[in-house]
Amino acid sequence: MVALQRIGAGEVALQAQGATLAGRLVLPRGKVRAAVVLHPAAGAPAGFYRAFAAWLAEERDLAVLTYDYRDFGASASGPLRQSRATMIDWGLRDQAAAVAALGGLVPGVPRWVIGHSMGGVWLGFHPAMVGVDRVVTVGSGLTHVSDHPFGYRMKARAFWHGPLPWISPALGYLPGARVGLGADLPLGVYQDWRRWCLSPGLHLSDIGRRLPMPDPALVTAEMRVVAIADDPMVPPSAVWRVMGLYPQATKRQLVLRPEAFNLDRIGHMGPFHARNAVVWPALVD
Repeated sequence: MVALQRIGAGEVALQAQGATLAGRLVLPRGKVRAAVVLHPAAGAPAGFYRAFAAWLAEERDLAVLTYDYRDFGASASGPLRQSRATMIDWGLRDQAAAVAALGGLVPGVPRWVIGHSMGGVWLGFHPAMVGVDRVVTVGSGLTHVSDHPFGYRMKARAFWHGPLPWISPALGYLPGARVGLGADLPLGVYQDWRRWCLSPGLHLSDIGRRLPMPDPALVTAEMRVVAIADDPMVPPSAVWRVMGLYPQATKRQLVLRPEAFNLDRIGHMGPFHARNAVVWPALVD
C-alpha cells in the first residue's frame, strides 16, 4: 500500500521509494466515472497539464491525479545540483507510486493511466497496472536519435554531443531552461536520457544491468496508442514500437494530424496545450 496524504485544496503528497512527490487531484462536480493518473513527459511540470486535467473533470466526469517527479517542479526538495534523481527513479519508482496511489485516492471506480512521452514506456514495470482498465499513451515511443527527421536530428545530436555533456556535470544539473528545454533537470535524469536516446531500444538497453525485467502481463487494459504526425521528437514509427512492450493489451492506434483539427501544427507537446483543446476528445473518447 502506497502512503499518501491529502493536504487540502486538491493537493496531495505521494510517498514513492526514497522521495515524496507533490500531486494534485482534480474532481468532477458530479459522480466520478473513472480515476486517471497522468504520467508527465520528461521536463514537463504537472502544471503544464492543468487545463487538460480540468477538462477531463468538467467535461468527462473523471478524477485526475497529476504529479511532479522527484526533485522536479513542485516535488523539488533542495538545490538541484544536490539531486541524485535519475530517469530510472522517475519511470520505475515515481510512476509506480502514482499508479498505486490512484485506487486509494478514488476507490471503487475504474482506473485509467494516461502517459505522455516517457510516461507511456514504463508501464510494464508497475505492479499496480494489473488493476488498470484503460491506458492512453501520447507521443510515447522507443526513440533513437536516428528516428528524427533530418533537421531535428541535427538539433538532437547537438543536444547529446555538444557542450552539455561536459557543462552539466560541472554545474551539477542540466541547464535546460537556458537551452530551450523549458526547465532544468537533475544531472542523473539527463545522463540516463542521453544514454538511452543514443542506444537502440531506449531504456530497454539497461535491462539486466540497472533495470529489472518488465512484466508484460501487468498491462492487459484497453490501450490507445497515439502518435502525432508532425512530432519530430517521437515520430509515429517510434511510437508504434512501444506496442511491442504490451503484447497482452488490446491496442488501438491513432495519428493526430493537424489538418484534421484545422490546426497549423501540433508537435510533441501540443496535444496537451489549451490552445489545442480541440484534440482532447480524440485522446479519451
